[in-house]
Amino acid sequence: MELASASLFRAKWSEDIHQEWTEALLANRSDLTADQLRRTCDLMNAAVPDSLVEGHHCLIDSLVLPDPDDRHVLAAAIHAGADAIVTFNLRDFPQAVMNEFNLEVLHPDDFIQFQYDFNNAAVIIAAQRCRERLKNPPRTVVEYLDTLAQQRLPKTVALLTPYSSII
Repeated sequence: MELASASLFRAKWSEDIHQEWTEALLANRSDLTADQLRRTCDLMNAAVPDSLVEGHHCLIDSLVLPDPDDRHVLAAAIHAGADAIVTFNLRDFPQAVMNEFNLEVLHPDDFIQFQYDFNNAAVIIAAQRCRERLKNPPRTVVEYLDTLAQQRLPKTVALLTPYSSII
């Protein structure tokens, strides 16, 4: 979110994508409520202008992916004219299908590394802002980087570690 709000890239998502990630989070986090996550979705939509993709549903049935439940993501990306889909779920977005639509599929760690290579200062500032917003509980830099590592972002951790004193 910090990278998108800094205008490093044009973030796009749909209500279907919001529904998918919020349902998954609610299934794994009993401390969160649907109202809290709806508020988060609304804040995301407000923080990144023109992020919400609509009008893509007509494409869904024509798309073929290993997991049919992921077709809405591809449809939103196509409709939005996106360059890439950023997801941990790489296997369900085969490169052959992505090539048909001139799309890349990127692991979030690789995406952050590309953003870092493009503008490392902006990525470092984004990490600093993210960590500073963590209030309940607050996180030390080490704890923040450990959390990123637990979230399967080892390249990001390696890039940010030399800047620990300012994050």
